[in-house]
Amino acid sequence: MAELVDQKKPTIVVSRCLGFDRCRYNGDVLSSPFVESLKPHVNYCTACPEVEIGLGVPRNPVRLILQNGGIELFQPAEGRTFTAQMNQYAMQFFDSVGPIHGLILKGRSPSCGIKDVKVYASTEKSSSSQKGVGIFAAHAIARYPNLPIEEEGRLTNYAIREHFLTKLYTVFRFQAVKQSCSMKELVQFHSEYKFLLMAYHQTQLRELGKIVANHENLTLDQVLEQYETHLGLAMQKAPSRNNYINAFLHIFGYFSDTLSEKEKTFLLDRMQKYREDKVHISAIQNVMRAYAIQRDLDYLLNQAIWSPYPEALLDISDSGH
Repeated sequence: MAELVDQKKPTIVVSRCLGFDRCRYNGDVLSSPFVESLKPHVNYCTACPEVEIGLGVPRNPVRLILQNGGIELFQPAEGRTFTAQMNQYAMQFFDSVGPIHGLILKGRSPSCGIKDVKVYASTEKSSSSQKGVGIFAAHAIARYPNLPIEEEGRLTNYAIREHFLTKLYTVFRFQAVKQSCSMKELVQFHSEYKFLLMAYHQTQLRELGKIVANHENLTLDQVLEQYETHLGLAMQKAPSRNNYINAFLHIFGYFSDTLSEKEKTFLLDRMQKYREDKVHISAIQNVMRAYAIQRDLDYLLNQAIWSPYPEALLDISDSGH
């Protein structure tokens, strides 16, 4: 558990080796600039599953193998499997961790990797391999289907990082709505996230609108449960540029009649350049936000699409991977 939880910040489970402790199999600690940059903005709860199941530091490496029709966590040097211990630890950890809003895990680790983890065909060192998911990570994915879960290496990619942060802070905000047990707060949330959700998934946005309207007269708990499920479905994948432009064009409709031809041309040109990946999305956001400020359009100014996460976390660098 995070020792001191600031309720105003989201809580992230993070692999302990990512800058917190020398707990890698070889005694190393890894640096992740993104994990470091998040520290002032989140609560971190660290985990090192391999150490927690009794493997020391340093330790002989473990790997995933196919055995008896299933996947086992195997330590070749000792000829031992630790699958049962890892499964038990993962279940106990997630049972006791408390509310969390996302996870950042060590990539390609047999315990924490969320994809592209080598799964060997046998215990033999030279055996062929396929790709799978680390055992601890598999528990996380099954337990939290609606949370952002990523590997530190993938988060050097701008688009992946943007999606992770947007989803993290959206989930965090919605969890506050759930805790409020207020239909008014849900209506407010849905209103403020309308255009961001439009960019993510128009079909799910319509479904979320029906849930908020509650024509079936469901209880508030039922409404919140349904909303949470469909919010998760809406945010499974990052929006395309075309989807963002569609949302911006809907916003454009609120004040297009008050713009000069030159202003319209400039804004539409920004959208086209964004479509072609020649300008950052902020080139559109800043102009449209300025128009909304000039016209006192509070409904638009309160929209999450302008800044779905703290601006201090904006980093447009991109590994390209």
